[in-house]
Amino acid sequence: MTRHLNKDTTLCMSLAARPSNFGTRFHNFLYDALELDYLYKAFTTTDLAGAISGVRALGVRGCAISMPFKEQVIPLVDELDASAKAIHSVNTIVNTGGYLKAYNTDYIAIATLLRQYKVDSGLTFVLRGSGGMAKAVACALRDAGFTRGRIIDRDPAKAGRLADLYGFEAGSDSAGLQPQLLINATPLGMAGGGDEQTLAYREEEIADADIIFDVVALPETPPLINAARTLKKTVITGSEVFAIQAVEQFALYTGVRPSEELFRQAAAWSRQ
Repeated sequence: MTRHLNKDTTLCMSLAARPSNFGTRFHNFLYDALELDYLYKAFTTTDLAGAISGVRALGVRGCAISMPFKEQVIPLVDELDASAKAIHSVNTIVNTGGYLKAYNTDYIAIATLLRQYKVDSGLTFVLRGSGGMAKAVACALRDAGFTRGRIIDRDPAKAGRLADLYGFEAGSDSAGLQPQLLINATPLGMAGGGDEQTLAYREEEIADADIIFDVVALPETPPLINAARTLKKTVITGSEVFAIQAVEQFALYTGVRPSEELFRQAAAWSRQ
């Protein structure tokens, strides 16, 4: 079907410091396939409060929230779903008649991927980062049964608070730990920020690990994933996280859950 935009078309959007085409392509593909009168558009902002006020005032149905707004947006919504309240981080807002309810579908995506890849909870891990995505990762690791791990960040105080929250160690690096699972939940390696070529972990750390998990989705293969694949490591990518969390957002916005086949087609299209 060829969709024609009109006054009744429902708008959904995303807010990110570095917008990408992933969400736009994913959601609009599904709107077309399911003949839904919706449109999805990506935005950035230097005025988060103004942007969220616009979501409310203009009747924008759904708004995806990406770094660095996942915690900053909390005071601007009316209600936190249990998924967002548990980790004090938001990646999805649903607007119902001007009432904004916030969710976190990142947690669902990360927990799903840990199961799909059969990641052994007995592995020792290092998680780099302490922001909203790192919270989702740490919570999913704890809930999956991981007990031996360290959270590291350039701000040791933030790493310590996150580690205390979920019962892990905190530190400035992985010294003395010999982690088998390395996770990057920072913008290191992300396109558009001046650190596109930065490895989140040293090459020797990557070589000694078994599994590399990078939540960076833009580019599809950031430096950490490229390095890990060169060394024949098992990798879990940010584009996989994105696709799973996006289908959960799609269902919240539209009330429709696409088939597994449509999901795979949309995910493949979004990566092109």
